[in-house]
Amino acid sequence: MSKRILFLSFFYPPDLSAGSFRSAALVKALRAQGTGVSIDVLTTQPNRYQSCVQEAECFEEHDDLRIRRVVLPESRGGLLGQSWSFLHFAWGAYRFARGRDYDLVFATSSRLMTAVLGALLACGKGARLYLDIRDIFVETLAGVFSARVWRPVVWSFGVLERWAITRAQIVNLVSPGFLPYFQARYPRVRFSFFPNGVDAEFSEPLASSEHRGREGEPLRVVYAGNIGDGQGLQAILPALAERLEGKARFQIIGDGRLTGALREALAVRQLKNVELLPAMPRNQIKAFYEQADVLFLHLNDLAAFKRVLPSKLFEYAASGKPIWAGVGGYAAEFIAREVPNAAVFPPCDVGRAVQCFGQLTLASVDRRVFVERYARERIMQEMAREVVALLESA
Repeated sequence: MSKRILFLSFFYPPDLSAGSFRSAALVKALRAQGTGVSIDVLTTQPNRYQSCVQEAECFEEHDDLRIRRVVLPESRGGLLGQSWSFLHFAWGAYRFARGRDYDLVFATSSRLMTAVLGALLACGKGARLYLDIRDIFVETLAGVFSARVWRPVVWSFGVLERWAITRAQIVNLVSPGFLPYFQARYPRVRFSFFPNGVDAEFSEPLASSEHRGREGEPLRVVYAGNIGDGQGLQAILPALAERLEGKARFQIIGDGRLTGALREALAVRQLKNVELLPAMPRNQIKAFYEQADVLFLHLNDLAAFKRVLPSKLFEYAASGKPIWAGVGGYAAEFIAREVPNAAVFPPCDVGRAVQCFGQLTLASVDRRVFVERYARERIMQEMAREVVALLESA
């Protein structure tokens, strides 16, 4: 008799997000473990970026894999809008799972509530629970909403976090930087560490675009990813672009809650060296990477982000291009240890950013050792073996 997995992921291909790519890679690895396992994926219709929405079937079935995509209401943004969207997802997941038996529930979560939903469904089914934690939502919430009026909200999410984490047989942390936070609070929980990694489509180094024969032209600096509170681009990019006018031309590819705020901040300074481009599929982004002289990465200056290891870093590093990163804490340590030809400056520090920019070696470097060490396929194969071992113990 086959074992059954309920796989919860708010984002899943063709949606564009780190969680989407990670989930697809793990589902592929789980299916490669052999017969006798069937997987039901519960996700949403593509909704990550309104500027790049791709159509997908609400139901898909491929032998041992079924995918159900919940239709969400039109996004209203903000915490209330996200909460409303999640309630639709949770209700859709409950309706789908009702009357079905599962041996294991897997939930990958960046904003905690998918983990809570996974814990609820696992309890209701009497199933094993494996949580994949991609962010510390409670700490992030406390940093972004620091006013006293928000304290009851933060406390409530802390209670939910404790309830979900302590009900899991295994909790995977995508960043080892998360461990001090979780281990101090939940010392009896079993933690694993399977990070994000380099996807096969980015595993080959890109052609060098050494800045020769173009003296006098500004360097091409590319950023690709989300534009939200976590990245803090609105807090550094306008002043940074102004300081480097004539020396650097920025291409910002992506979308997010603070895209409008960033656009307004750039307009106030009347900057001409920043181009905002909509979110786009990865195969198109790769062409921008190839033309870039420098790849730019930034996290906001909040305590929670000092524990984060950005998924975009793996993609950047595989390119071989120079990396200019405004990060602190664990990410800064990881880059110093693992990624050659990367200049790191404190988040939101324009002066240090300009200083680091001048220290970059404008040439591609060989990072094949990094790519082999952090190949997504290998990491997900190891994670899949752990998930299946837990499943077989059910």
